[in-house]
Amino acid sequence: MADLKVFEAVSRLGSMNRAARELNTVQSNVTARIRSLEEDLGVSLFQRHARGVSTTPAGQRILPFVGRIARLLTDARTAAHDEGVPSGLLHFGSQETTAALRLSGLLSRFATAYPAVRLAVATGTTRKLLDDVIACRLEGAFVAGPVNHPELRQEAVFREELVLATSPAIGSLDELAGIPELKTIVFQIGCSYRQRLEALLADRGVVTARPLEFGSLEAIISCVSAGVGVTLLPRGILADAFSQGRIAVHEVPPERAEVDTLFVRRADGYVSSAMSAFLDMVHASRA
Repeated sequence: MADLKVFEAVSRLGSMNRAARELNTVQSNVTARIRSLEEDLGVSLFQRHARGVSTTPAGQRILPFVGRIARLLTDARTAAHDEGVPSGLLHFGSQETTAALRLSGLLSRFATAYPAVRLAVATGTTRKLLDDVIACRLEGAFVAGPVNHPELRQEAVFREELVLATSPAIGSLDELAGIPELKTIVFQIGCSYRQRLEALLADRGVVTARPLEFGSLEAIISCVSAGVGVTLLPRGILADAFSQGRIAVHEVPPERAEVDTLFVRRADGYVSSAMSAFLDMVHASRA
């Protein structure tokens, strides 16, 4: 298993040196483990070049199994020690918007109710979170629907209303068509809200410039408030900025506005007592 962990790090980082730093070891140890794994499998896993290494086609084919093997071992250890009392590590992911709007109070209550559980929450775009769940890097994640993947189990947990946010100077959606090369303020590619915004503006014939990408909600809202561009976010996220007069919000057609937040996890994954208790609390919060 240690050899596979080293293989995944080298493949992801494209460098023996960077993998060694991440794994807190020396490069010679990384090189030796990769050589041992290649000998066991009877194939070359990396092509060496001046900038580092590239994963060979054979390496690419076995890469998906690494996360699954690691997850199976983790599930086995968890199941062996799971006596029905929530404890241990609970590692899941969430969109930035869901974390800000729905999870802060929930996580606080869960931590108080189950102090033996160590919570670890990763944030990212829907696409990144789905990849991490499929690859077994996360036990589950809150993502924007719809999702259709044969290896995932999903359930709708929240429903959000998306609204278009602009500077207070813009009085209606009709004014957007008159702005040359309107800028959109968005998260990175893979954010489902970004895709909905692009579709909404295209429907209205609005010509947009290259999107401006930011990694935080506050940065996006601040840029919108300053008149740099527009964004599409859940109404609840924008409530404070709207009440302070920093932004204007505009309703959009229902087919663009309504979005389900799903909790997804691998269909073949072990559901620990900690995960079960957490999901019970999520369901109770909706009542």
